[in-house]
Amino acid sequence: MDWAYTDKVKEHFTDPHNILRDGEDFPSDGKGKVGNVKCGDEMMFLIQVDKEKKTIKDCRWKTYGCASAIASTSMLSDMIKGMELEKAYQITPKEIMQQLGGLPEHKVHCSVLGDKALRAAIDDYYQNSGQEDKIEKEEAKIICQCMNVTDHEIEHAVLEGARTYYELQERTKLGTVCGQCKDDAERLLSEYIQKHYS
Repeated sequence: MDWAYTDKVKEHFTDPHNILRDGEDFPSDGKGKVGNVKCGDEMMFLIQVDKEKKTIKDCRWKTYGCASAIASTSMLSDMIKGMELEKAYQITPKEIMQQLGGLPEHKVHCSVLGDKALRAAIDDYYQNSGQEDKIEKEEAKIICQCMNVTDHEIEHAVLEGARTYYELQERTKLGTVCGQCKDDAERLLSEYIQKHYS
């Protein structure tokens, strides 16, 4: 059977960097956890911060996830060492995928876990160090009032493979009552495809 991933993905999957080993004592300044093991993917990210330089000194992570989630987070953990917190906070899945040489399209959503967990860890550090003003709040906006579907859910559907309005409806049920959200939903669909795949 052919390996569907790049050599870089294979390297980071078979020998992941900076993974938290069982029993390892890693004192952290910030801890982030996203996902849900019941749904298949869960990610934990730990960071140590150089408080004077405001950079990430070291990190560890652990996941219950697929090869793409493991490789993406391994690559991310290499990318952020020595990086300023504010820059690390803005890393996107697209940047991680570029470093890996790409991922199969249906696996792109796996690369989102690591950067979300990293942001949660940085937020935790800001919270613990009295810098709450630096925490960026991501407020979800309801796009489909009838079915209570948010822009975050539309983005997640795109990451899971939705490419048409019909596929978006299948995954989220938006627009199945009054249909007034169709224009906004199609605009967001296009924006998220551009953001994650172009």
